[in-house]
Order: sequence, then structure tokens, then C-alpha cells
Amino acid sequence: MLGTILVGRYQIISHLGGGGFGETFVACDTQLPGSPQCVVKKLKPQASDPDTLQTARRLFDTEAKVLYKLGIHDRIPQLLAYFEEKQEFYLVQEFIEGHDLSQEIIPGKPLNQDQVICLLEEILEILDFVHQQQVIHRDINPRNIIRRKLDDKLVLIDFGAVKQITTQVIIPSGKTKFTVAIGTPGYIPSEQAQGNPKFTSDIYALGILGIEALTGLSPEQLEKDAETGEIIWQNQTSVSQDFAKVLNKMVCYDFRERYSSAKLALQGLKDLKKSQSHMMTLNFAISNNKISNFLKIRSQPKKKNIKKWLALISLIGIGVGSSIYIAHAINSVNATELYKQANTLYELQRYQDALSTYAKAVNIRPDYAQGWNGQGKTLYELKKFQDALVAYDKAIQIEPDYLEAWSGRGFALNKLQRYQEAIASFEKTLQFQNNYPEVWNAKGEALAKLNEYDQAFKSYDKAIELNKEYYEAWYNKALLLQNLKRYDDAIAAYDKVLEFKPDHERAWYNRGNVLVNLRRYQDAVGAYEKAVQYKPSFYQAWLSKGNILINLQRYPEALESFQQVIKYNRRNYQAWYGSGWSLHQMKRYDDAVSSYNKAIELDRRNYQVWYSRGNSLYNLKKYQEAISSYNKAINYDYKNYDIWYSKGNALFNLKRYKEAIASYEQVLKIKPDYQPAINARNQAQQIQQDLVPSPESRFKNL
Repeated sequence: MLGTILVGRYQIISHLGGGGFGETFVACDTQLPGSPQCVVKKLKPQASDPDTLQTARRLFDTEAKVLYKLGIHDRIPQLLAYFEEKQEFYLVQEFIEGHDLSQEIIPGKPLNQDQVICLLEEILEILDFVHQQQVIHRDINPRNIIRRKLDDKLVLIDFGAVKQITTQVIIPSGKTKFTVAIGTPGYIPSEQAQGNPKFTSDIYALGILGIEALTGLSPEQLEKDAETGEIIWQNQTSVSQDFAKVLNKMVCYDFRERYSSAKLALQGLKDLKKSQSHMMTLNFAISNNKISNFLKIRSQPKKKNIKKWLALISLIGIGVGSSIYIAHAINSVNATELYKQANTLYELQRYQDALSTYAKAVNIRPDYAQGWNGQGKTLYELKKFQDALVAYDKAIQIEPDYLEAWSGRGFALNKLQRYQEAIASFEKTLQFQNNYPEVWNAKGEALAKLNEYDQAFKSYDKAIELNKEYYEAWYNKALLLQNLKRYDDAIAAYDKVLEFKPDHERAWYNRGNVLVNLRRYQDAVGAYEKAVQYKPSFYQAWLSKGNILINLQRYPEALESFQQVIKYNRRNYQAWYGSGWSLHQMKRYDDAVSSYNKAIELDRRNYQVWYSRGNSLYNLKKYQEAISSYNKAINYDYKNYDIWYSKGNALFNLKRYKEAIASYEQVLKIKPDYQPAINARNQAQQIQQDLVPSPESRFKNL
């Protein structure tokens, strides 16, 4: 497929992956300026008879329209085109650069409760939109959720409904039957496995993902109650009881017991994060016993004593007031001293110590707005954004015009992805101080998240107007331009970042990514080299550099880049696979096999690595081992004719002609016009015929 141009427009430039449902490629759109990249999915109907094809065609059209409707959401790839060619169906979708969640949810490396809650909330927000469109995803798992490189947001991909096209056949009654349950083992609930998926099936799969992230265990490793079928997982991690209840409700065996919608599951998580704000009051332990005794009213007080009583009461009042004043003064001094100590600890980045000291200050003096603000900014640094928000709200409650608390509140809301509220806080801040570039920049970030791009650009430009060397605003502007595919403008903005901060490794890295989109590959390599020059451990830049060097056929340099990725991230599948590919091209086949073996340890289900490993073994003339590798690849992608063809060649070399012919025949079932397989089959058949003695020769021997 590489180099193929589909419908005269989409040129295939690399292979992303595939399986029983089809194959996925990266292509460039040759009819748009700059030939931007896109994703092409080829779907393979299981049968090619007219009835099955007609049903597949109707289903394909229906599901493509659904995908187009879903693509209006910023966190779902946009459908750009769909078409049929040579009885194969193709989808063209927006290319999302990033990594999938399998690189964040790593076996043996559990995430904490706050991290998992943030993951689930972000995915449920997308899923809520999907369910509102009356669509069930059917294949929620870490590989189908991408962390977008541009803004670190999660994107939901690979909707399962369209896979029905590849699994349906027409049975004798004329009805459509689906031959394979759609979904990923371990994430599929019982009702979906039985062919009856529901909205709650997606909730179940997401709950399993959450448990996997918390425990560091794969779904297959999770124990189930033999009687009830419920997941047993709480003994593998430590979480709050309330959060455990939410997860258990998400993964109930009985779909009727789960949250009935993504919206309700999302609300369940949000309820967890609600903090109770208790008003703190200052109590003084002043004894009132004597006062009470003096103020007892006698039945008939004498008039001459009234002045004495009034004087005494006055003196008592003065005494009580003085006591309160003195206590307040002492507390103010103590709170101020603690606040100063906390500020010092904060500056030293001893955030936990600073937090406890700020807490002491507000315990002594609950109306100390500066102390609450200090707590807020420290909690923010500790990434406890919800708690920070509560502290900032307390400071604002005490001092409604507290500028720093309003801005801090906005920053916390941004982190909590409550962008509309964040914008309101930033606007309140700007009412007090309009020349605050950091706030204009943060407001721009919030507006960009809400897809209000014009307003976001205005905010970034205002920040830059106030501080022309404010490289963070330039960087955010560049990211937005890149996201909008305004690549030349993005390059100009990244250049401004690097003018003011030459060692900004992220700017160099993203500049490289933009140059790739502009097909300026050599310049992209230079940008990636700058990124790793300033941050040698920046393995993503090493990986991107390696991939581009492979495209440029500079294999030894690509290998060096992949080795750098492995140095900093040994569990990076792409680096091991890229190393294997580079070594193979350098004809270092033994080393290539070793690299592919490492990649297989990280992802056994990827047919491409088994296939590539088989090719290296083939070149080593280890044909039997190559066949074993090809068989593994076939297990994961049964309809890939290249694998069957390579297997046939290995069998041919072992002179197992009958099996070789069977492999070539399998190729031709998938791709009837594949001439190399036709030639190889004919050659094997001829040799087989030559090896079998004719009846006449057998008779003569007798």
C-alpha cells in the first residue's frame, strides 16, 4: 500500500497498524496546500458475495454518517471523507498526533486516585457527548484513547460500530449475522460479548480502565468472584471508599446496576470532589461565672445601688473587651509570623511544610485572607487543584477584592478544566488590574479549550502587547496556530519563542512537528536536534527524529536516535520497533530480531512486529522460525495478504510445496489479482507435479 494514491487524492506514506477488522495508514492529502497528513482506515468485509457487499455498503454509509456527526466534537477525530474502491471500504479521518494511554497506564506502575479521577472525568465528558448522539463506542480501552501532543488532552478514537462492516455475513435465511464480538478482551462486559451492547457497556469498559490504572494490573489479571462475577480489586490498591463505590458501580456484572449514562457517572465523580466549607469561628475561653453572679437580678433592687451596678457592669464590659482585643492582637502577631515562615518555605519549594504552616496561621486567625491565599497557591503547586480552589474561595469570601486570590482561582479552574468559570475569574482579576500579562495568557488558554479561537488569539496578543518578550504567550499562540493547521504562522510564532528563550525544548520540538507537516523533513531533524540539545532526556523528540530519519532512509542515524529513546524510556515500544526496522535495513538481521523481541515483550498483540521479525529471520534463512513468527502475525491480522505471501515463500524454501501452495491460495482469496502470489503458486505447483512420478513411469519400474 505504501505510495498508493487512493481516489486520486490520498497518498499512503506509512502503516500505523491493523488487525482482523482492517488496516490503518497515515496518508497525505495531495489536493490541499501543504499536503497535510490524515489517517486512512481500510475495512475488509469478511465475504465478497453480492448480498454481503450490498449489506456492508449500506452499513458503511450509515456508520460513516454517524462518525461525521461525532467529529464535530473537538476530542473526536473529524471524518474527512469515505469511499469504496475495489470492493474495499475506506475512511479518511483527522490525524491526531500523540500517544495512547497504554503508555501512561503501565503494568506494575499504578497511578494515584487523583490522577485516575482526572482521567475518568475527561473521558466521561467525551463519552457523554457520544451517548447523547445515541452512539455506543463498544471498544473503550487504553489504545483507543490518545493523549494529543498539541495540548495534552485526551481524544477518543476507533469507534467499534463501524467494525460491523468487516464482521457481517449473510446467512441462508437472508439475515445479517455478525461473526465476531466487537471490543477488546478484558474490557467487554457480558451483555456486549453476547452481541447486545448498551450504553452501560461503555461505562463498564471505562471502569475497568480506571481499575487497571489504579492497580497496575491488566484486566486479565483481575480476580472475579466465582459466584457473582464481580471484579475483586480493592485488595490491590488504596483508594477512598467513596471512589471505590463509584468504580464498583461502573463495573457491576449486571448492566442494570451500573450508571445508566456517562452523565450520571461523571456526576458521581464530581460529587466526590465537592468539599464542605465549614465556617471557622474564634472562641475565647473567658469565665462568665462571676459576671453571672453579679448580674443576678434581685426581686427589689434598691435605687441607690443602681449607679454602683451600672459602674460595675461598665468595668466588666471594658475588661471583657480588653481581653478579646489582647487575644486578637496576640493571635494576629502569631498568625503573621507563621505566614512569613510559610512564605519562606514556599519560596524554598518546601510545599508540604509551607502548607502545614499556612494552616496553622489560619487556625489561629480564621479571617486571615493572606493565609488562605497562601494555602491556595501551595495546594496548586502540589497539584491539588480542587483543594486550592476551596482555599482561594475562602480568601475571596474574606476579602472580595483580593486580586491574587481571583487570579489563583482562575488558574486552578483552568487545571480542573472548568474553563468558563476560569474565564469569569480572570475577567474579575482584569477589572482590578488590566495590565496583567499572565492572566491574559491564561484566559487565552481557557478560550482555546472552548474553541473560541478568535478570542483566544486576542488574549494572547494582549499578553504579548503588555510584554513583548513573554515567550509563554508566544508559545501558546504557536500551539493554537499549529492546531488550526496554519503552519507557516505557527513557525513564525515558534521563532519568536526561541528568540526570547532559545533553550525552550518544547518550542523546538513542536516546531519540528510543524516542519514535518510542511514536508520539510531535513529542517525538522534540525529542530528535533535542538530540542534534545537543551533537554537530552526528551525522548519524544528523539523518537520523532528517528522516525523522520527512517523516512529519509538514514538508518544508522535513526538507530542512534531510537537508542537514545530507550536510554530514557526502556518501555517504549516504538523505539524498540524502530530500532529493529533500522537494523533490518542495515542488514544486521540478528540484532533486528533482538530488538523486535524487546518490542514484543511490550506489545505482543501487534501483528506488524511479528511480521517484521519473521522477515529478518527469513533473511537469516531461519525459515522455520520465520514461519512461527508469520503465524503469530496472522493470528492478529488474518486477512493481511503480505504475511501469507511471506509465509508461503518460507515454506517454499523448505520445499514444503503443498503448504506453500495453500498459503499462496490464501493470498489470492484476499487479493485475487496479486501477481507475485500467482507466479509463486504456479511455480510451486509445477515443482510438485515434477516430483510426483507419472503412472507410466511407475508401471515401467514394475
